[in-house]
Amino acid sequence: MNAIQEIIGKFKLNVLHIAEVPESFSSEVYKLTLVNQADVYVKIPFNKDKLFREYEMLERLTGIIPVPQVLDIWVGDERTAGALLLSAIEGVPCTGVVDRQLAYQIGVVHAKLHNVTMPSYGVHGTEGFRTLEDNDWRLSIKGNFEKWQEPCQEILKPELFAKCVAHFDGVFAALPEPDGPCVVHMDFRPGNILINDNQVVGIIDYESARGGSSEIDFTKINKYVWEVDPRVKLPYLQGYESIRPLLDLERVLPFYSFYDAFNAVAWCRKRGLEQHKVYLQEGISVLEKAVGD
Repeated sequence: MNAIQEIIGKFKLNVLHIAEVPESFSSEVYKLTLVNQADVYVKIPFNKDKLFREYEMLERLTGIIPVPQVLDIWVGDERTAGALLLSAIEGVPCTGVVDRQLAYQIGVVHAKLHNVTMPSYGVHGTEGFRTLEDNDWRLSIKGNFEKWQEPCQEILKPELFAKCVAHFDGVFAALPEPDGPCVVHMDFRPGNILINDNQVVGIIDYESARGGSSEIDFTKINKYVWEVDPRVKLPYLQGYESIRPLLDLERVLPFYSFYDAFNAVAWCRKRGLEQHKVYLQEGISVLEKAVGD
């Protein structure tokens, strides 16, 4: 709580109440009620790159899709990565039942997000926008998988790890041509979709967003919405295609579900196995299913 008190001082806020927002996996997020009864949010990112990444993406998306307004930014010091002061959106995470009407809306908003072009494949950080090596999206994806192999090898059973490495080459080669570069959220899931009266009112959490191919951005919506209720997949796709064409998801989804799970295992190794046991086992189960183990 010391960090949030310091940041409240930096933003010169008069605060009545502080509430920590749960399930903010990478960053710390606090809901502040001010003396005038208005609510605002403070986001303290895991590192300074994420601070500038979220700031730049929110600025880029304002007026295109519903996002929080950046009210202020503190660039931090040697102890703290910094913080964003964000407006509150009157809505709740879309973690309940998604009906056909809501699925259609989510598809529309997701497509509008992907319609925002980027100068190249790459990512914002403390030193500005960094283009991927050779501006090659697929080279970056392959490089990430290779980087994650060492931490995954420490956790996965040898036979499963070997199958995963062999599996990657086959599914990677089967991918269609990437589109973009466009804005990709990288964590487009129900917890980051805010709704009010069954209407989409906000998309939050851009600390991992970047310029990429839209192919990577359907993984979470597939996992947490379509697989839960396959009936809402079609209206989502109809909403999306009312704005822009889709890639061949039948070729895209199997690869990125596997890729995302492999990343999850590596992430848990870095952030703490005990603290993230459920997320780790979820990732391992997806890998086992993908390679037929």
